[in-house]
Amino acid sequence: MNKKKWYDYLWIFSTVYLILGFFNILFAWLGLICFFTPLAISLIKGNKAYCNKYCGRGQLFSLLGGGFGLSRNKDIPKWMKSPYFRYGFLIFFLTMFGIMIWNTYLVFAGTKDLKQAVTLLWTFKLPWQWAYRGTFISPGVAQFAFGFYSVMLTSTILGLVTMALFKPRSWCVYCPMGTMTQMICKIKAHNKD
Repeated sequence: MNKKKWYDYLWIFSTVYLILGFFNILFAWLGLICFFTPLAISLIKGNKAYCNKYCGRGQLFSLLGGGFGLSRNKDIPKWMKSPYFRYGFLIFFLTMFGIMIWNTYLVFAGTKDLKQAVTLLWTFKLPWQWAYRGTFISPGVAQFAFGFYSVMLTSTILGLVTMALFKPRSWCVYCPMGTMTQMICKIKAHNKD
């Protein structure tokens, strides 16, 4: 039996992140670790080590789907593996991320009030006022946190749905971060030639 390494427990970080953000939205800023680390690893090392080893969300899906048997273990449909879907989803995801950044800017600029809501699946606004009671920092900081937590919660729910319907790590097939790191790795490999 393989001895577990420290990074085999990063699923705990993903779980704790979602719980902390539920109670205090400012913890959503910790999610930037999961945003910048895969990009940095692919830029520096030219590989997808984050996706393969360090992604706590992928580990969580493996644990729930494989370890606890919450997955049907069916192959993901071919259209979900296609570059059209993966890159299309990445463009959609980046568009939603851009809108989140724009809304954050508007709150920082004072032209828009802080909306204490988490937007689930980029459509459904869930009131989340208990998670933020105001602080000495700018409401723009909280607006970013609400937006980023929305992105992280939405992608986790999409991952849980695909985990249940297909194989445990089916989300990894079309994960926007995975698609971006794969693009970086291809560019780095091409530039070496």
